[in-house]
Amino acid sequence: MREVIALDAVAQGVPEVVVGGAALDARVRWLHVSDNAGVGKLLYGGELLLSTGKSWPVDTDELRAFMYELADAGLSGVILELGTHYQYTPAVVIEAARERDLALVILHRELKFVNITEAVHRRIITGQTDALRARDEVRERFTALALRGSPADFIVHQLAQTLGAPVVLENLAHEVVAAEVPLSLEDELFTDWELRSRSAHRRAEHRRERALPAGDEDWLVIAVEARGIRWGHLLALPGPEHAAGRTAVLEQGAIALAVGRLADGDLDEWGRIGRRRLVDGLLAGRFAGAGGAAARLEAAGLPVRGARLYGVVVAGAPVSAEGAEAAGRALRARVLTGSAPDAVVTPASALLLSVPADAVFDDAAALAFARAAIDPAADAERVVVSVGRAAEDIDTALISLHEAVDLARGRRRRTGRGPQLRRAENRPLVQLVTALRDDHRVLDHGERMLSPLIVHDLARGGDLLDVLEAMLAHPGNRTAAASASHLSRSVFYQRIALIEQLLGVDLDDGETQTALHLALLVRRSAGR
Repeated sequence: MREVIALDAVAQGVPEVVVGGAALDARVRWLHVSDNAGVGKLLYGGELLLSTGKSWPVDTDELRAFMYELADAGLSGVILELGTHYQYTPAVVIEAARERDLALVILHRELKFVNITEAVHRRIITGQTDALRARDEVRERFTALALRGSPADFIVHQLAQTLGAPVVLENLAHEVVAAEVPLSLEDELFTDWELRSRSAHRRAEHRRERALPAGDEDWLVIAVEARGIRWGHLLALPGPEHAAGRTAVLEQGAIALAVGRLADGDLDEWGRIGRRRLVDGLLAGRFAGAGGAAARLEAAGLPVRGARLYGVVVAGAPVSAEGAEAAGRALRARVLTGSAPDAVVTPASALLLSVPADAVFDDAAALAFARAAIDPAADAERVVVSVGRAAEDIDTALISLHEAVDLARGRRRRTGRGPQLRRAENRPLVQLVTALRDDHRVLDHGERMLSPLIVHDLARGGDLLDVLEAMLAHPGNRTAAASASHLSRSVFYQRIALIEQLLGVDLDDGETQTALHLALLVRRSAGR
């Protein structure tokens, strides 16, 4: 209605809004010109009535009933031209329009109704054409994404970009699979996500049952389903209008996601992507605050409150998200699987475990978890399981993750007894390095101390850093150190002598060994 009043063809009639406010937000589907008192029976809803009122009822009660009938028919509004029949607007017409929130506009100057009809219909048809064109563009975009096999998180990202609003993909258990949400909103949005999601579902169902449009504050909810199988839902938070219609855009995204699920078959591609992005984001520091990160983890189905969290890295064998989930269930734990950072022996996976407070996660449990999580065909002898310290909140859980990564960067010792376990509780130096990982002074000290070896290796393609690491991993046992470095004893001793010469130190000195070990750990922790 607001747009109709602003049209030049209407403005020439000197329009005056008698009943407006929210009533002017009503959508106009078509314009109908009639003075007939029985016009209410001819309406389908959404029309704008343009009239002089010539044949309207004369009796006050009948005129009130006539206005009620127009409102009940779903009329968008009434434009009444004064001068031809009415010299002023009857009070009963104004009262009835206000009672039923029916927009009422009067024209103080006589106009050719055909000009108004043409202008309004032209605007409606232009809008419909623009909407059809926008829908075609959206359909082509998301069809292309589906045909390319784009992953779920990328489709959700494209939906958020298209709608200019946050979009969340959840599974049937109301666990967040993928989300494109500003970091500043994560804490507010994902805290008690399941309750908020269920409430949005109820409101959406209420609107569907009554054929009501979504309001400015309503979330849109669209099912992702195909061939009678429903996998989850897309939820779009309030945002600006879209030419194609926000619901139509979300439906195209749901179709693209459904096609992807059909192509995946039995693979839980959604879960794999969602879990990987969460763990990778934590390790890379892609979160605004601890509260938002914790809420996001809990929304994805990983308990944080009242649980013990462990950062774990399994290196030397591939780990599937499905295998990790199955291994976690044996411990009554929930697991998120991500990618291990660089400088960790590949294949490797970083995992975040949420273990009930009364569950046991000792050495035997950690090794059993790793054996169940890795590929059955993998060589368990090559596997290294690194476990950070137990955590009770997201801040310490992040430290635990980094401790596990730092532990995994060390050399593997040959034991011949299957997976090798490393725990941060037993490695105080690793704990120290993880705690000081962002202190530039520690990084600079480590680089200065190792600089002669770094320059030598870069210039000659040497292996002095690796030899030093092997020696420090086996203090007091040069034979084992030579074996770990894959060098003969004579060559190994030559390398050790060269290292002592370049650094100007005695490698048999305990304090020197500790300082060099710390410098190497800092360098590995920085991913160098």
